[in-house]
Amino acid sequence: MKNVEIKIEGKEWEEALDAAFKKANAKVKIDGFRQGKAPKDIFLKKYGKESLYFDAADAVIGKAYEKMLEDNKDLKIVAQPEINVKSIDENGVVFNFGLTLRPEVILGKYKGLKVKKDEVKVTKEEVKKALKEMQNRYAEIVVKDGAIENGDTAVIDFEGFKDGVAFEGGKGENYSLKIGSNTFIPGFEEQLIGLKAGEEKDVNVTFPEDYHAEDLKGQPALFKVKVNEVKTTIIPELDKEFFADLGMEGIDTVEALEKELEANIHAHKDMDAENKYIDELLAAAGKNVKCDIPETMIKDEVTRMLNQYEEHLKMQGLTLEQFYQFTQSNEDALRDQMKEEATNRVLYRLMLEEIVKAENIEATKDEINEEADKMSKRYNMTKEEFIKAFGGEEMVKYDIEMRKAIEVLKEAK
Repeated sequence: MKNVEIKIEGKEWEEALDAAFKKANAKVKIDGFRQGKAPKDIFLKKYGKESLYFDAADAVIGKAYEKMLEDNKDLKIVAQPEINVKSIDENGVVFNFGLTLRPEVILGKYKGLKVKKDEVKVTKEEVKKALKEMQNRYAEIVVKDGAIENGDTAVIDFEGFKDGVAFEGGKGENYSLKIGSNTFIPGFEEQLIGLKAGEEKDVNVTFPEDYHAEDLKGQPALFKVKVNEVKTTIIPELDKEFFADLGMEGIDTVEALEKELEANIHAHKDMDAENKYIDELLAAAGKNVKCDIPETMIKDEVTRMLNQYEEHLKMQGLTLEQFYQFTQSNEDALRDQMKEEATNRVLYRLMLEEIVKAENIEATKDEINEEADKMSKRYNMTKEEFIKAFGGEEMVKYDIEMRKAIEVLKEAK
């Protein structure tokens, strides 16, 4: 940790104090004056100049931060500074910036790590399963005249009773229930098999002991059920019509589709194997690194991970507060869970940066432009939009160099 002091004084401080007075004066009522209209000397006599200091400090902290960065641009600051007010009076304010500097990184062995990538194979069974799943995605659900069979969808009205009294949450109308899905109380779905549209039945069941409603746990119940409609699922044949519906160029036979599915499965497995391979390489090389990682770097990384997780939850329609309720945890517990991974992320990042230096790795201007062109097309953005969203050309350059460093880890010798 390096401590740097920055003083704001003179005209800048006087302007900040004046702005703080105007802000404070607008909120107070002094006898004999309309709110916000008291002269400055009257205000200061009543509240004192000291009352303005911290609002003024807030107003100039941004300038102090910029000055600190400018004065220390040769330092490698790797975490958000800790900022404190060292002193403050009518003449100025002194900020103390606690700077976390990049730690020394001593590389150990990082080549010839004897880590091997898993061999990727695709079985016939996996291809057949993928083919079946594709057929199911194109399946058609149609109304049928016959009785309910396992696998059919029954559209039902139902109402549940315990000891002859209807209970809350036990009623539904035109509910689509797939028989065999096991989404209802055990024993319910099986009792509908054989019924036809328009028929009614009393279904007797017993709620599970772990049922969420306390008053229904392990209790017998009766459901009055009416079948409104019976639907069945028609799986498409692997014929010309099916291939036409797929709209996949060059895919017009079962053999061609299976070959395409095999290639897709192989690509997915290969990506997983590559990610696992890189994780194992980083872990193996990381064990050989000597580095005293500052705690503030780890805290910052945990915060980044927490923000990423919050965004992930939002995509699922959840908030962090809901997650804490569901898991009976809190932010401190989640941060503790993330700390080990955050530590590894920081270690690997520092290690790769050191490898970039050791191996004289540098991304060329052409490589940066090529990467920006490729990624902007992938995300349907202009090149300029992508570079700005990614954090600038320096971040694109950094990302390329990190990937080149990982390729060095793969070297056998």
